[in-house]
Amino acid sequence: MDNNLVPSPRTPLHLDVLFKRNYARQETTGTLKNISLSGAFLEITNHDLRVNEKINLTFTVAERERKIQAEIVWVNSVGTGVRFMPQSGRDVQIVDDLIYYVETKRMGHRGIFDGILKKVA
Repeated sequence: MDNNLVPSPRTPLHLDVLFKRNYARQETTGTLKNISLSGAFLEITNHDLRVNEKINLTFTVAERERKIQAEIVWVNSVGTGVRFMPQSGRDVQIVDDLIYYVETKRMGHRGIFDGILKKVA
């Protein structure tokens, strides 16, 4: 079995992003709905993105703006799947930091909820 065909584990999130085609000047807004180290689902309506097209994603995590390049791997009426195209170890770290931030935030909320349930029980 080809490991490149096995999808990476996905982390659900809801993160607004800006993106633009490599050759474009104007940015468009979208929402990352899930993410892995290899790619993400970008929710966007009324788009004309095409498979193999390159885009630049910009998002803010912990009050810091981050940028990463990606390639469109599939499209449908709801959005598009993107594969990250890291140019350096720093780019990989940006994605890893975002996943860690989302999972830590989710676990923090879960810990608070669990504490409330223990007090009520």
